Amino acid sequence: MIPTARNDVAQALIGRAPARPAASVIVSATAAGAVALTLLVAIGHVLHRPVLVPPLAASAALVFAAPTLPLAQPRNVIGGQLISALVGFCAIAVGGWTLWTAAIAGALAIGAMALARAPHSPAAATAVIVVLTGPEPVTFLLLLALATSVIVAVGVIATRRGYPSYWW
Repeated sequence: MIPTARNDVAQALIGRAPARPAASVIVSATAAGAVALTLLVAIGHVLHRPVLVPPLAASAALVFAAPTLPLAQPRNVIGGQLISALVGFCAIAVGGWTLWTAAIAGALAIGAMALARAPHSPAAATAVIVVLTGPEPVTFLLLLALATSVIVAVGVIATRRGYPSYWW
């Protein structure tokens, strides 16, 4: 094909995204996500406390749809979520329950996770949620540890692609 400006535009529009995963991988990731997230709802129902919070759905997406990424590894999922929650509680202590504090907590969570070598992008939202909702710290942290462990456990059981790549 002769290179032309039109060909360059067409190539740019096609993009360089990786190939679509096999149907079996998509079905497996979807099923694992459904199992993990409904387990969190069931646990919350038994405990009479919400266990499923929005950032955990994003964590599940990473674990089940992109299990080889560093962001999806247990250290990052569990550690990143707990670190971010702790940052949220510290932010409340300093700045109170404001949108400004929530924004700063999200930013500080990014830095804290990087320092701990446990970056997990959904966890920055956990810091924001902590500031905006002000949950009881010990209970929230215990439930968050349980929830992230459930996601990782389902990932280990359901993912036939060598998850995790590393634990710690």
